[in-house]
Amino acid sequence: MDDAMNRGRIMIIGAGGVATVAAHKCAQVPGAFRDIMIASRTLSKCEAIGSDIRSRYGREVRTAQVDADNVAELAALMRSFEPDVVLNLALPYQDLHIMDACLETGVHYIDTANYEPPDEAHFEYSWQWAYQDRFRQKGIMALLGSGFDPGVTNVFAAYAQKHLFDEIHCLDILDCNAGTHGHVFATNFNPEINIREVTQVVRHWEEGKWIETPAIIGEGSVHFSFDYPVAGVKDSYLLYHEELESLVRNIKGLKRARFWMTFSENYLTHLRVLENVGMTRIDEVDYEGRRIVPIKFLKALLPEPASLGTKYTGKTVIGNIMTGTKDGRDITRYIYNVCDHEEAFKETGTQAIAYTTGVPAMIGAMMVLTGVWRGAGVYNIEQFDPDPFMEALGSHGLPWQVTEHAALPGKV
Repeated sequence: MDDAMNRGRIMIIGAGGVATVAAHKCAQVPGAFRDIMIASRTLSKCEAIGSDIRSRYGREVRTAQVDADNVAELAALMRSFEPDVVLNLALPYQDLHIMDACLETGVHYIDTANYEPPDEAHFEYSWQWAYQDRFRQKGIMALLGSGFDPGVTNVFAAYAQKHLFDEIHCLDILDCNAGTHGHVFATNFNPEINIREVTQVVRHWEEGKWIETPAIIGEGSVHFSFDYPVAGVKDSYLLYHEELESLVRNIKGLKRARFWMTFSENYLTHLRVLENVGMTRIDEVDYEGRRIVPIKFLKALLPEPASLGTKYTGKTVIGNIMTGTKDGRDITRYIYNVCDHEEAFKETGTQAIAYTTGVPAMIGAMMVLTGVWRGAGVYNIEQFDPDPFMEALGSHGLPWQVTEHAALPGKV
């Protein structure tokens, strides 16, 4: 394993905004990433990323066309390139195919989002956790959720557990995008994945069980106003997010865990209309003698997320508010990052949503590639030592702060 690690060879699967950021950040760390390949179904997108990296950093990037739904094709490309790590930045539907190819070829696997079946708007870690024995027996690692949320938010919790608390009892993850992109309606990442995520029933963890509440566009959705650093007061909606599932297993003492995200009334109004007329449906319908999926057709009409950076202004503010005990007293701490859309665009040609996901994707890959994080099996990111990851965040564009804060109420 050590000899392979020293080659510093990474294969990035995907060519969207997050993959663009990750590739740029890999190119900035030649000591860790000596050989980079970008592979996607659309070769021209890979070549465009490679050309930009060549012009900015003078580094060559290999490119390839690959169908991430085809395990044999993926495995053949891996055998040809012989990567030490595969960074999956394709669609969540393709996670298991890529994991299968990694198993077949003995390559470490990393992703930023958990598996979601194409025919059901539902995501959970069970499908990927089921690979535990196979990855352990193969002697390779699968690192799950190395984005921002999931990803950095998990590491924030692990860091707090290690350094700030004896026990964390309440965890609230708050994700605020206070940016403006100039479009009437657009999504900050893949529209199909984004809309499936925010239209499903909400869950949060409380006293040992999952509590369900209505989706953000439904009657009775749970929301409150929060005064974010830099961004100010924003309406924040209770939403289910996958990191909650692993954090309630790996952070000791948690009695409540929730995830909140800001949405403008304009966004919610458009989403309600699209939902009401059936444009967010994920099943096939008949259209002029053909079968189409409405949400896929909608995706074709909406702005490409990777293109939003050209007009994006404002900032994102994402972090954790955690309440627990330290040395016998109750304390609350807020760990967060502020990222600027315009600065992200200057550096990588993308907006801050892609930047905040692509940077930790690179850092997770660097942790594995350089052997800082080692193991055989399937791991969520909070299961490793958070300190080297937290240090790398600050030096690679995502500085963070820890402040005292009032505890959030149980009922909002």
